[in-house]
Amino acid sequence: MASQQSPTQRAFGAGSNGKFDKPFSEQIKLFREKVLLPTEHYNDLLKSAHDRAFVVAGVMKADLLNDIHQALAKTMAEGKSIQWFRKEFASIVAKNGWGGVGTNAKRDWRARVIYRTNLSTAYAAGRWRQLNDPDLLKRRPYWKYVHNETVRHPRPLHQSWNGLVLRHDAPWWLTHYPPNGWGCRCRVVAVPASEYTGQTTPNDGYRTETDRFGNTHQVPNGIDFGWDYAPGASRSVELKTLIDEKLMRFPAALGAEMWKALKPALADENRKIWAETISAWIVKPESRNSRCLIGALAPVVLAALAAQNKPAPQSAEIAVDGRLVFEHDEETGKQPLKPKEWAQLPGLIDKATTYYDNRTGMIVYVASGQGETRIVIALGYRVRKDDGNLNTVAAAYREPSSDIEDRIQSGEWIIMQ
Repeated sequence: MASQQSPTQRAFGAGSNGKFDKPFSEQIKLFREKVLLPTEHYNDLLKSAHDRAFVVAGVMKADLLNDIHQALAKTMAEGKSIQWFRKEFASIVAKNGWGGVGTNAKRDWRARVIYRTNLSTAYAAGRWRQLNDPDLLKRRPYWKYVHNETVRHPRPLHQSWNGLVLRHDAPWWLTHYPPNGWGCRCRVVAVPASEYTGQTTPNDGYRTETDRFGNTHQVPNGIDFGWDYAPGASRSVELKTLIDEKLMRFPAALGAEMWKALKPALADENRKIWAETISAWIVKPESRNSRCLIGALAPVVLAALAAQNKPAPQSAEIAVDGRLVFEHDEETGKQPLKPKEWAQLPGLIDKATTYYDNRTGMIVYVASGQGETRIVIALGYRVRKDDGNLNTVAAAYREPSSDIEDRIQSGEWIIMQ
């Protein structure tokens, strides 16, 4: 006897063929695994990035974001209604505060958008995983696009795709797998080869869209901006890459808080990417003309800079240029770091004592070293980034502990953390 469909499956028109009748655990699991990410605007994060991160446009506060995420997770797991979520959302906003909500009508509208968008994309992501089950693909290697005829304002192109049958691995699905926009309730069902009638991939053209940073994007017609992706298809997207992009754009204080909050989730990917980057720099010297983000300034360091009236960085990222790792300047008389120490650089910065260098205007990290020496990492940061440059490590070396103490005693270095 087939198990009963969950309320969420019924709400979004899940089919009832074979294995899709089981409780929809894939949807809930994929949603719970998302990392919470503060964001200013809905298109700060586009397309497959949403497979790894949970965002609510305009929500910067970690507690507010967490409470909304938890409420949505409960909605999915227990099949809660939009009415329940609206009440829960109102309580969350009252507890945490959110200036972007405004009137009760606007609050209810935001609740509906958040509810519909997250449940539909989470359902689609879980559905993608089910549809790609190897056993199912053997029996039903084709997918059919199904337009929901109950929507109040149907999109003509979505209607034209209704009944379209293509193989599951047709590239078209990577950009047209629903939902394909705000309020879209289209879906996909798996069908046997016998339902394929020789249909070809539609060619409906593209349009150019510009995001708020001035970048242009080619978007398929019929798809809302940022929705031309298949939810659940890109779980391999590296979370650190997404965070790095935001770190470089966010104001320093926001980026620092974001990195601090997400550091536990980023730790493994950060180590992996840094190790892979160093390996690539060793094997391909021509690739050393590149930079790798290894961390971010701590909020406490930014607060100390402000308290002591020191110049403030525009953003919080900490980058390393490949040339620095291999092209040590012998004329400085400094003792270069060993390969093992370079490999540990992100961890060394995390555990270091931080100073401000009054002479150079740099932030200096002093970590443990060997014997009577300490590891010194000097970071040059950008007060303005009109040229696109990053906060980049300017020097990394070992120095006698006595010389470091002299710098501190003379006031050349002022402690920040």
